[in-house]
Amino acid sequence: MSVAAVHRLGLIDAVKAIASNLIVLHHLAFYGPMTDVAAPLLPDLFAWLAGDARIAVQAFLVLGGFLAARSLSAAPAVLLREPHWLLLRRYLKLAPPFIAAMLIAALASELARAWMQHASISAPATPQQLAAHALLLHDVLGLEALSAGAWYVAIDFQLYALLTALLWLVRAGGGGQRAAALAVMALAALSLWHLNLDPDWDVWAPYFFGSYALGALAWWACSHERAGGLLTTAVLALGGIALLVDFRSRIALALGIALLLILVFRLRLRVPGEHSAVLGFLGRISYAVFLVHFPVSLVVNAAFQRFAPRDAEVQMAGVVLAWVASLAAGYAFHRWLEVPLGRWAAGMGAQRADKPYGRRYG
Repeated sequence: MSVAAVHRLGLIDAVKAIASNLIVLHHLAFYGPMTDVAAPLLPDLFAWLAGDARIAVQAFLVLGGFLAARSLSAAPAVLLREPHWLLLRRYLKLAPPFIAAMLIAALASELARAWMQHASISAPATPQQLAAHALLLHDVLGLEALSAGAWYVAIDFQLYALLTALLWLVRAGGGGQRAAALAVMALAALSLWHLNLDPDWDVWAPYFFGSYALGALAWWACSHERAGGLLTTAVLALGGIALLVDFRSRIALALGIALLLILVFRLRLRVPGEHSAVLGFLGRISYAVFLVHFPVSLVVNAAFQRFAPRDAEVQMAGVVLAWVASLAAGYAFHRWLEVPLGRWAAGMGAQRADKPYGRRYG
């Protein structure tokens, strides 16, 4: 089976599953308050979860670039003639579930506020806040996020738009795949070697583009037989120089995941657990879990603060309950909201794409 024919490798779901669960546990450990009481039982683990586990989001950045490059490579005509439609399609995939999740988060904050006072509870949502979230502009406008992790959805859309615009400019200028790869490498170098060192850029796509580009380059390294070795070398060079300029564990992880994708897709390397049914399931619901885990955790935290004794073992049970409840809520959200909304968005995209080109894309 060619790389272009692969629609879902078990590895992608496995990485998503692990990363999404680490993010859930990171937020539980970082925001508390149950973990403030439970932490002495496993101090080293909770310290790691509250700190370094946050870099698991790099997995989604790299995979996002990998899958975006795959999708855009499959739709060269649409990319050249109607890039705005690709952006609308991406927005329709991301935003409706996100908006639903933010409404759930706003309601969860109100419920939690009745049971506890804590810094993790957002102020009551305003119409301006809700509108900014719906347009994925909350961080750009400096408005408080309604849920932890809300920044990522906005950045994901920005990154897809940036990659689409960059490839469109190359194609419109008469450039081919080589010129497109060089353009992505140039912007990736600027991101990894300079912009990613300045946190003032962290509400904009260029700050994260280096990790995203490593994923895009990994896809091209896998799907272009003759240029694969050079593109793999480019991935190593971009990431390696970035680590020499300033070692960042998040960039090291992004580089490692990009290289793992190349090994698995290009060399057909087998990875333990890549075809696990459990990891496959958790990978498929990972976006839903990412969207709803924080309001679920917030309500469980508030309930244990209000009704449970402040005993370390009891609060630890609350942490485990919040984790399991987040997965259960993610499954329900995926089945009854994300999938139906995704079918609606895909139907719009397919119907629109069939008119000028007679085919589906991406």
